[in-house]
Amino acid sequence: MLDIEKPAGPLRHGWTTGACAAAAAKAACAALVTGRFPDPVTITLPRGETPAFVLAFHEQRSGEATAAIVKDAGDDPDVTHGAIVQATIRRGEPGSGLRFAAGEGVGTVTRPGLPVPVGEPAINPGPRAMIRDALAEVVRASDLDFLVTIAIPGGEAIARRTLNPRLGIVGGLSILGTTGIVVPYSCSAWIHSIHRGIDVARAAGLAHVAGATGAVSEAAVARLHGLEETALIDMGDFVGGMLKYLRSHPVPRVTVAGGFAKMTKLAQGFLDLHSRAGAIDFRWLAERMEELGAAPDVVAATAQANTAAHAVDLAADAGLPLAARIALDARAIAQRVLQGSAIRLDIAVFDRDGRLLATAA
Repeated sequence: MLDIEKPAGPLRHGWTTGACAAAAAKAACAALVTGRFPDPVTITLPRGETPAFVLAFHEQRSGEATAAIVKDAGDDPDVTHGAIVQATIRRGEPGSGLRFAAGEGVGTVTRPGLPVPVGEPAINPGPRAMIRDALAEVVRASDLDFLVTIAIPGGEAIARRTLNPRLGIVGGLSILGTTGIVVPYSCSAWIHSIHRGIDVARAAGLAHVAGATGAVSEAAVARLHGLEETALIDMGDFVGGMLKYLRSHPVPRVTVAGGFAKMTKLAQGFLDLHSRAGAIDFRWLAERMEELGAAPDVVAATAQANTAAHAVDLAADAGLPLAARIALDARAIAQRVLQGSAIRLDIAVFDRDGRLLATAA
């Protein structure tokens, strides 16, 4: 699980793989039509921005042209920052329309539930539209009879650091982006993966999914409920993002799983569990201990605890069910997000070694 710390100061925006693919495709199409590559090449994004991209390389052969751009994700910790996104354009038969293919390092969809059908290259609808619009700036929209092959050399290795294998996208990365712009530390790619994971689980007809904050809790909740990989949602710190999407895209049952510290933050009311959103309030924990009947010295020690694990130990020594109380409070917060849905919700709290501390249903 990534632990992303946002640096101080103003941050630079970047460009999505979809925007880079659209720019590379436009440059290659222009070369195929006019014999020359525009460099830099300018495209118009969905919201009207007109960025210019310098070509990393270009090549024209008999019947096709290739252009490539180095992806600049700005100051976002994007795994594809610095990757080469290239497009190869070849003319199709008149009336064949615009078709897409996956080149090296771009994945192919193998499971239903994703925005493109099984068997298609993992180029999302937003980037497909951007590529279509970019080519229409070169030729008339009625003449878009091209085969567009998008490649990201080395993308298959990069994809192992993403959720693509779990989503059933094999062979490489997805081409993503709806606006074309990467907003630093918006974690849009991660949240996109959460949503797609839910879509795949729903398409598979699964009745129970589990969102986990990390690898230990994910393995533990899978063992606890006997869940298959497709049912496991790598929500990380974005419990709110997962639950809000489930509210409008429901499954019969969802488990929220995490360590005591993360579940304490949920119990306090945080829907983003990262440290940047807030810290554990040990005075709040001490109040919970007091409500459970802890002695004054134990309450005072909890308020001064160094870590969440320290608070767990204090509760265990006092024979108090603090983890169970946290699970109940966390469920109450999560249930508010799911209000109006018929989803059956439960919470699972684990220790650092994956041992179950408490559940609430």
